[in-house]
Amino acid sequence: MSRRCAICGKGPRTGKTIARRGMAKKKGGAGRKITGTSHRRFLPNLKWIRTVMNGTIRRVRVCTECIKSGKVIKAV
Repeated sequence: MSRRCAICGKGPRTGKTIARRGMAKKKGGAGRKITGTSHRRFLPNLKWIRTVMNGTIRRVRVCTECIKSGKVIKAV
């Protein structure tokens, strides 16, 4: 199953973690140096909720942003 929001289609994004060493200039050092980067994924905050879609009750994965904004109607 894909990690996508059923309402807005939000999915994983890619990014990097940056490893640094050294002391910051404002603390009296020579500055922070990048010693390596590695790839990572930023996953959306998805929740399984029971919702009413097209008149039927279904369990779908929805991001918390859609739940908070009221784009999805929860089933009772």
